[in-house]
Amino acid sequence: MPHPTPTPVRLSDEITRQLGQLTEHLTQLPPHEATLLIARIIDRDDGVLGGVSRLVSTSSMFAKIQAERGALSAEVWLALGRAANELDAIGWDLDEHREALRHVSKRPATSAPKPPSPAPLVARRHR
Repeated sequence: MPHPTPTPVRLSDEITRQLGQLTEHLTQLPPHEATLLIARIIDRDDGVLGGVSRLVSTSSMFAKIQAERGALSAEVWLALGRAANELDAIGWDLDEHREALRHVSKRPATSAPKPPSPAPLVARRHR
């Protein structure tokens, strides 16, 4: 009988596999379900992005201790710290859009008499 608690490496591999499945599902969902899923994924508290952010932050704390002991270089710790900070900043940036995603996901698929006008996707640089 397999051990009920997977090793951390197997757990990491399983989570990676499930993220791949989630990505595949996302590509096949109808728009209203996909937007709801995206809103859940980017949730800083309970979503995948928040979980990854906390995992990288914890990794940075571990790397700091190991760098102080000389087992890892300070660059490893600093890189993980930067990654944790960037993920946190991305979470804050995306957080403001979660409500819009939820709103779109609650609209019935056939309720819009005319499609919304597309938003321009080109950002102009000011010189």
